[in-house]
Amino acid sequence: MTQNHLYLVDGSGYIFRAYHQLPPLTNQHGQPVGAVYGYTTMLWKLAEELGKAEGPTHMAVILDKGSHTFRNDMYDQYKANRPPAPEDLVPQFPMIRDATRAFSLPCIEEAGYEADDLIASYTRAAVAAGWHVTIVSSDKDLMQLIQPGVDMYDTMKNERRGADYVVGKFGVQPEQLGDVLALMGDSVDNVPGVPGIGPKTAAKLIVEYGGLEAALEAAPAMKKSKMQENLIAHADMARLSRRLVALHDNMALPEPLDDLTLKGIPKEPLQDFLTHHGFKTLLNRLGAPAAAVAVAAASASVAEPLATPVAPQEPAIDRSLYETVVSEEALDRWIALATAEGIVAVDTETDMLDCVSCQLVGVSLATGPNKACYIPVGHGGRDMFAEKPAQLPLATVLAKLKPLLEDDAVLKVGQNLKYDMTVLRRHDIAITPFDDTIVMSFDLDAGQSLSGHGMDEAARTHLNHECISFKEVVGTGKNQITFGEVPLDKATAYAAEDADVTLRLWKLFKTRVANEGANRVYELVDRPLVPVIARMEHRGIKVDREHLARLSGEFTAGIAALETEIHELAGQPFAIGSTQQLGAILFDKMGYKGGKKGKSGAYSTDVTILEQLAAQGAPIASKILEWRQLSKLKSTYTDALQAQINKDTGRVHTSYSLTGAQTGRLSSTDPNLQNIPIRTEVGRQIRHAFVAEPGNVILAADYSQIELRLAAHMADVPALKEAFAAGEDIHAATAKQLFGEVNRDTRGRAKTINFAILYGISRWGLAGRLEISADEAQEMIAKYYERFPGISIYINETIEKARERGYTETLFGRKTWFPRIRASIQHERQGAERAAINAPIQGTSADIIKRAMARMDPALEAAGLPGVRMLLQVHDELVFELPEGDVDAASAVIRNVMESAAEPIVKLSVPLGVEIGTGPSWGAAH
Repeated sequence: MTQNHLYLVDGSGYIFRAYHQLPPLTNQHGQPVGAVYGYTTMLWKLAEELGKAEGPTHMAVILDKGSHTFRNDMYDQYKANRPPAPEDLVPQFPMIRDATRAFSLPCIEEAGYEADDLIASYTRAAVAAGWHVTIVSSDKDLMQLIQPGVDMYDTMKNERRGADYVVGKFGVQPEQLGDVLALMGDSVDNVPGVPGIGPKTAAKLIVEYGGLEAALEAAPAMKKSKMQENLIAHADMARLSRRLVALHDNMALPEPLDDLTLKGIPKEPLQDFLTHHGFKTLLNRLGAPAAAVAVAAASASVAEPLATPVAPQEPAIDRSLYETVVSEEALDRWIALATAEGIVAVDTETDMLDCVSCQLVGVSLATGPNKACYIPVGHGGRDMFAEKPAQLPLATVLAKLKPLLEDDAVLKVGQNLKYDMTVLRRHDIAITPFDDTIVMSFDLDAGQSLSGHGMDEAARTHLNHECISFKEVVGTGKNQITFGEVPLDKATAYAAEDADVTLRLWKLFKTRVANEGANRVYELVDRPLVPVIARMEHRGIKVDREHLARLSGEFTAGIAALETEIHELAGQPFAIGSTQQLGAILFDKMGYKGGKKGKSGAYSTDVTILEQLAAQGAPIASKILEWRQLSKLKSTYTDALQAQINKDTGRVHTSYSLTGAQTGRLSSTDPNLQNIPIRTEVGRQIRHAFVAEPGNVILAADYSQIELRLAAHMADVPALKEAFAAGEDIHAATAKQLFGEVNRDTRGRAKTINFAILYGISRWGLAGRLEISADEAQEMIAKYYERFPGISIYINETIEKARERGYTETLFGRKTWFPRIRASIQHERQGAERAAINAPIQGTSADIIKRAMARMDPALEAAGLPGVRMLLQVHDELVFELPEGDVDAASAVIRNVMESAAEPIVKLSVPLGVEIGTGPSWGAAH
């Protein structure tokens, strides 16, 4: 005789999971049905899966009847912190009951009790009758019911859970779990527990003393500690908590066991239900008649859009729940959990910020809210004799993590993941597939906030949570220690929190990326670039130290000579670097006009002021500008670069940020290689210090006038498009249009105007650039717009759209926000307008070169050119190192990839031009 097998479905868990996974949907009657649709789909999936597997003989869905139960009478603060059900979910509860009955499944609830109590009572009765029971839920409270003949089934993870799971998760047998839950409490249900006692301590106490009451009785004799004090002081609360978490399993059953017989899915009631709500897809699955499907089709666009997951309401962050993993068994358990979950947040901790030379100290993982761990591998003192805490060997951890981190079936989530990719790449681990929350945040909110997109800022903004700061953990100044010296409890709280917060942010951002139209730029532009940037940073570029040292000496002599000249022109020595002394010399002593004092009382001597003075014929201003540039180049490059040559690789490894520039351009730091001037001889001399290894050459590939080309396309300017299509000199063509003739002077002016207009320059700004009056500049701008009306229309429409929407968009859908574009303060508003004019063009340019970068390595590999390595990206330029014999073949591949990078997403009406040069150094390649 076949044993009866009862499935008890925790319907409340299904409802909230369905509600948070789907966006708001309405049916043709105007009713909210997002949760109804999700619940129906989940219940159907469960029924189908069970039918194909062992098949239960009996089944029921158990629901909560109301919010007030006998536990509220026992403790009035029970679940007091839980917010009420969302307003649009409340009217869906009756429809969910209808959905359950449409499947001809019993829908059981009882006033004054929770669904858990009903499940416990049916479980007890079924076990007494000799039945097997499966509880369909992931609720930890229901794990108390696990026993021989009773297991749990988590449908989200497709995971069966028995006593071994409870022991692995909580350290005790299921029948002891209530004691553990009573000690640790539950912030979600507001079960008080004992302060300071988390799951590990609770489990240790229960195992050691055999039960809750025995542990409380033994407390006075325990070693004096805060835990002992709390056990004594909060003993009554612990006993109350035990009663709160206990499941009431002797209720009178609302429906007899035999009435729960599973009869299969009858077609008619389910078809009527699906037709009423317009669930076309589900009707098709049912095989409904064409007429029924047609009825539903009229409302299908309302009821069934492409659903996107919505981040659920998460429990508050509880660092006490984090685990320090120091055994292989625990590590295996976490890896199995991550594999079953299909998603895991990953973060690495190292002993320094330099990802190329740092040592791995530990790895943190998170699989859900408060389900996070830290795996230390390099903790201990600074010397070999220092005591080291218990931790797994690095090789063991890496060997076990490698299959997980490279598993295509498990999504890895990280914050600024390129750092972790570089660290792990050195250990032969390639993280894939992945999502990066810092990139998601940037693609959603570039320009929205001045606080940036770092994890701490994002947690504060989106989760209302203050993360542990790095300084809190390692200290500052002379007392600062490395992360490897941090005690494991503090390290776990900090590192596991990073992973926990990252996963929470991912859930939020993933929903927004889908719902707010950021999918295209994230999936097709920015996310593919993360591993590309990681590889480039790891490769670095060779720098000639002797060349830099020689330049530093020359710059020192040049700076000294300029100081002498400046002092002679001023008629006295003074500190040129002091803006206060310089202002006094220029405006008080030498009497130049245009001096403006700031709040501090000192004159402004910024570059704009000095350029204006130089234009007025002040030789001292020109000399000061030269002095400033030479001083900056010496300190920032010729001196600093020597110190930044990596001792292990002999190369300089810059760090790229995908979130550093509002328009989407990459930025470079440590060192910044994007601000080396290219139009001056001294700037070119610095570029000569970046060299190829023996037998190799440097190749520089630069987009030619890409922003002007994009402006011609986006503003639809026929004259410019024709000039680009014909391969003409665009600045000469503009000079012909504006001035009627082309010579060195008119071409230079046309070039200035071409770029200045795209940056929304004012009449005064252009007057300063061309050294003409503001009225003449205004005439020049008016003439430009007259010759190229599309540019004027583009600018006006862009500003108007930005005012209306608050953001601009690139051709690839990248949004850049301008919160100050409606500002009442004129200069703030005008600044936002100027930035908004250029953002779509500069942003599209950035998107295109990013797409080229992401496609480059695969294209070179496919062409049989693995020795060609992309090293740098500087605005519109890519820099490569390659064997001398590969120049011709590589040039063809690189040109093709760059010229076609926009396609097939965007088809430009102008060709993209690429200029390529090679040489022994970066400077020689230009």
